[in-house]
Amino acid sequence: MQERKTKISVRLSSAEHTHLRKQAEIAGLKMEPFIRALIMGIEIRPRPPDNISKLLREINAIGNNINQIARKANINNAVSRDDIDEVLKLLREIYRIVKY
Repeated sequence: MQERKTKISVRLSSAEHTHLRKQAEIAGLKMEPFIRALIMGIEIRPRPPDNISKLLREINAIGNNINQIARKANINNAVSRDDIDEVLKLLREIYRIVKY
């Protein structure tokens, strides 16, 4: 970890402090790392909602299942009706997850 030796004090009005704290919370950071990121010119994005990471994991798992079916179809040079039905089921599940 980088050693930080220099301390800088900055006086803020109550409104400035509140604004800084809210911006850091939106980014999902504590105030010190948020200020460091600002100083270094790092693009700070709002922290995604917690349910987004769960959604991405589920979509990733479904995508992996679809890839396995596609691999099987390429190896066999054919696609069974069951495989097609499974892909459609997985795609409907993705739609359901993203829609809500």
